[in-house]
Amino acid sequence: QVQLVESGGGLVQAGGSLRLSCAASGRTFTNYVMAWFRQAPGKERELVAGITWSGGDTYYVDSVKGRFTISRENTKNTVYLQMNSLKPEDMAVYYCVADDDPLAALKLRRGAARPGDFRSWGQGTRVSVSS
Repeated sequence: QVQLVESGGGLVQAGGSLRLSCAASGRTFTNYVMAWFRQAPGKERELVAGITWSGGDTYYVDSVKGRFTISRENTKNTVYLQMNSLKPEDMAVYYCVADDDPLAALKLRRGAARPGDFRSWGQGTRVSVSS
């Protein structure tokens, strides 16, 4: 599977913006569906956004629609998560994930993807939002 390294987390005031980046290496990036999960203290990991290999299909959890944008640059083997209008409830560790199984892409399109559907995980980057 592909290796993933996230960057871009940090501390921001409510209403501010951050852009997370995830650089992939090791395999053919364009074969992979990419996504971002997050985990807040005491909560389960939650799928935030995902994007298919071509970028033609994206998914967002309802709580971030209109505020977050996922995109990918296949020439740079990088996926991004632009986060605007951040809220205290967005505070979590954000994980970049990937898999080349078509079933993962199918589940993503249906909004049914779970952490176990992705075999590659980054180390996580922390996003803190002050109110």
